[in-house]
Amino acid sequence: MSSLTVIIVSIVCFLVGGLLSYLMLRFVLKSKAESILKEAQAEAEVIKKNKLLEVKEKFLNKKADLEKEVAIRNQKIQQAENKLKQRELVLTQKQEEIQRKRSEAEAIKENLEAQLVVVDKKKDELDKLQQQEREKLETLSSLSAEEAKERLVESLKEEAKTQAASFINDIMDDAKLTANKEAKRIVIQSIQRVATETAIENSVTVFHIESDEIKGRIIGREGRNIRALEAATGVEIVVDDTPEAIVLSAFDPVRREIARLALHQLVTDGRIHPARIEEVVAKVRKQVEEEIIETGKRTTIDLGIHGLHPELIRIIGKMKYRSSYGQNLLQHARETANLCAVMASELGLNPKKAKRAGLLHDIGKVPDEEPELPHALLGMKLAEKFKEKPDICNAIGAHHDEVEMTSLLAPIVQVCDAISGARPGARREIVEAYIKRLNDLEQLAMSYPGVTKTYAIQAGRELRVIVGADKIDDLQTESLSGEIAKKIQDEMTYPGQVKITVIRETRAVSFAK
Repeated sequence: MSSLTVIIVSIVCFLVGGLLSYLMLRFVLKSKAESILKEAQAEAEVIKKNKLLEVKEKFLNKKADLEKEVAIRNQKIQQAENKLKQRELVLTQKQEEIQRKRSEAEAIKENLEAQLVVVDKKKDELDKLQQQEREKLETLSSLSAEEAKERLVESLKEEAKTQAASFINDIMDDAKLTANKEAKRIVIQSIQRVATETAIENSVTVFHIESDEIKGRIIGREGRNIRALEAATGVEIVVDDTPEAIVLSAFDPVRREIARLALHQLVTDGRIHPARIEEVVAKVRKQVEEEIIETGKRTTIDLGIHGLHPELIRIIGKMKYRSSYGQNLLQHARETANLCAVMASELGLNPKKAKRAGLLHDIGKVPDEEPELPHALLGMKLAEKFKEKPDICNAIGAHHDEVEMTSLLAPIVQVCDAISGARPGARREIVEAYIKRLNDLEQLAMSYPGVTKTYAIQAGRELRVIVGADKIDDLQTESLSGEIAKKIQDEMTYPGQVKITVIRETRAVSFAK
C-alpha cells in the first residue's frame, strides 16, 4: 500500500470520525433542547396558572370594592331620597299655608275695596264742603285763595328769617365761648391717646470688641485695613485707648450702620484685608437697602396704610436712619400719623387720609439728591411725582406754611407735627436751653425800634412781631421782617427754620356819651 493510499484512508477515517462526532453532538444538543423546551413549557404553565390566580384574586378584590362602593352609593341615594321626601312634605305644608294666607288676603282686599269706595264718597263730599267754605271766605275777605296764600307765605318767610338770624347769632356766641375749650380738649385727648418711645439719635456709634488685640488687626499693616474700611463706608473710625471699644463717627446714620455691621462680620469671620473689606461692605450695603424696604413695608402695614408707591415705601424705611435734632425721624412720622388720625376722627374727617398725610409729611428730609428746596416743598413734589392725592400733597407742602393750605388736612398735619416735635423728651434739648432759645428770639426782635410785643410760638418755629401802627408803616414792616430773619440766621443756632411774621394794625376807638 502506497503512501498516497494511506493518506487517503487517513483522511477518510478522519472525515468519518468528524461526521460521527457531529452527528453525536447534534443528537445530544437536540435532546437537551427538547428537555429545555419541556422545562420551559412546564414553567410557562406554572407561571400561567399563577398569573391566572393573581388576576382572579385581583378581580375578586375589585369586585368586593365595587360592591362596597355600590352599597355606599345606594345608602347615600336612599338618604337623599329620604331628605327629598321630607322637603316635599315641608313644601306641601308651606304651600297649604300660602294658599290659606292668600285666601285671607283676598278677603281683606275685598273689605278694603269696599271701605275705599266709602272713603272716596266722603272725600268728594269734603271737597264740596271745602269749596263752599273757600268761596265764603273769598267773599268775606275780598281776596282770592292764591292772593291769601302769597300773603301767608311772605309773612312766614319774614318770621323764619328773623328766627334764623337769632338762631345763628346764638350759635356763633356759643361757638366763640366753647371753641377754645373744645380745641384744647381735642389736642389733649389726641396727645394722651398716642404714646411712643423716645429715641435720641447722635452722630457716633460705639462698636464693642472682645479684646484690644482685635484693634491691631482692624488697623492692619501700616493702617491699610482701616483706610480701606473708611474709604468703602465713608465713616471715620476712631481707634484710641478706650478699652474694648472702637468709635464710628459720621453724620449719616446709614453709613454708620453699614460700617458697624461690616465690622461685626469682619471681626466674627477673622479675615480682615482690603479685598475682603470691600466685599463685606458691598454685601452689607445691599442688606441694609433690603432692611430699609422691609422697614417701610412693616411701617405701612402697622399703620394700615395701603397703595403707596414702592419708592415712597423705601423713603419711609430710610427715615429709620435719619434724625431731626436728635429725634428719630421714623418714630416722629409714626407719632404724627397716629396723632393726625385721632384728631381727624375727633373733627369728623377721614382718619385714614390724615394718617397717610402725617406719615408722609417729612419725606422731603430723606431725598436721594440734595436740591435747594425746603423739605416741605420737596416732600410735596415727591408726593405729586408718585401720584398721591392733591389734598395729601398740599398737607405735606403746607405744614411749614411754604404753600397755602387748601384742605382741612393741612392744619391737622401742621398741629400734630408741632405736638410731636415739641413734647418734652422728644428732642435732645434740655428745658432750660429750650426756654432760653425762645427768650432770645423774643428779645432779639424787641431790640428793634417800633416793636411793641413779640411772641415765639410753635416750639420756636415761628416768631410773631407786633409793631406800633404810629411808628412803622406798611413798607417798613416788610424790611423789618427781613432784617430780623437775617439777624437770627447770623447770631442764633436753632433747628429747622424760623418764620418771622410782622403784624401792624390800626385801631380807631371812640366813645358814645
